[in-house]
Amino acid sequence: MPTRIMYQPYHIEGAARPSRWLVTCDHARNTVPDFVNGGSLGIAPEDMARHIAYDVGAEGLARALADTLAAPLIATNFSRLVIDPNRGEDDPTLVMKLYDGTVIPANRHVTDEDVALRLNRLYRPYHTALADLAARRADTAILAVHSFTPQLRNRPPRPWHIGLLYAADTRLARPLLARLRAEPDLCTGDNEPYGGHLPGDSIARHAIAHGRPNILIELRNDLIATPAQQQAWAARLAPMLDEALAHV
Repeated sequence: MPTRIMYQPYHIEGAARPSRWLVTCDHARNTVPDFVNGGSLGIAPEDMARHIAYDVGAEGLARALADTLAAPLIATNFSRLVIDPNRGEDDPTLVMKLYDGTVIPANRHVTDEDVALRLNRLYRPYHTALADLAARRADTAILAVHSFTPQLRNRPPRPWHIGLLYAADTRLARPLLARLRAEPDLCTGDNEPYGGHLPGDSIARHAIAHGRPNILIELRNDLIATPAQQQAWAARLAPMLDEALAHV
């Protein structure tokens, strides 16, 4: 009889690596577990392959950065449309019913019990594991890796190649922003294409609340679509990240 592989809502690589950095990827995959509407959200495969379901290319970039920085990596194994781990538990966008023009049928009539199931089997185990990793040393710095679509439906194209998101703690953001803006071939966003952080999101919970240095990097997803692109960006960014962290 074949061995049944237990579903895991997250995966960790390199837990014993020596770096101060902890690399996270909140929106790594578009997985829908079987216990959520039979494993389908009711939307087309092409929509599940879009940025609405996960951060395209972000997991590969996060892994390449973690390898280059000799840092642990933690990444989710469930779609942001099932439940968004980068939102507070009381955030109204925790379970999205409509995203970038696509209605999410399995979420239209989601009940409190449905949300509780997703919290307890997906969201909370991920955050517990992230908290344990972040606490492995007193001087942890968190690098959150995300990606963004070049253009939302019926909206103008986004000009940025890369964006840095941060709130009041600018210890890493300011030197990184200066370094990236010195690169003549890059259009770098300062809290773009999104602004800062939301109450209860991953950085708020695991970095800001504990006084840990942090930065969230957003890469335009067409620039990190292939493993070669992901490796190239990791090789470019890692020295800048270590340089910034050396002064914190």
